[in-house]
Amino acid sequence: MDLLKMGQQLLGDKLGDNAGGMMEALTGLTSGEGLDLGGITEKLKAGGMGAQLESFLGDGENQEISEEQVKSAFGEEGIANVANKLGVDTDTAATQLKDVLPGLLDKASSGGNLMDSLTAGGGAGGLLGMAKGLLGK
Repeated sequence: MDLLKMGQQLLGDKLGDNAGGMMEALTGLTSGEGLDLGGITEKLKAGGMGAQLESFLGDGENQEISEEQVKSAFGEEGIANVANKLGVDTDTAATQLKDVLPGLLDKASSGGNLMDSLTAGGGAGGLLGMAKGLLGK
């Protein structure tokens, strides 16, 4: 299934008509172009959410994250960018991100690994870069 279609379907289930806006907003969370789930996972890990991230990527239950953790991981500027794209305030943007990211990462992964097509660089290089980041190498 195409990444954007999968993401929009998942987001549509959670956000209704605003799913397309959230997909666009997610593309601006990292310095890469497009929907960079590898970059998003890097920011979550750097923000101290390694255990929660493992739960999203693994096959078990997803642990919850808070709005404050999301704000910390993506910074004021990142959350403000999402809020601007969605036409909401930063608190609402953080709430929507904390609700959407666990499910999106869970659906995009299998057994702890993001699918190759979900990395910003695509191909083996993008996957290798993401894996190095997740492993701290």
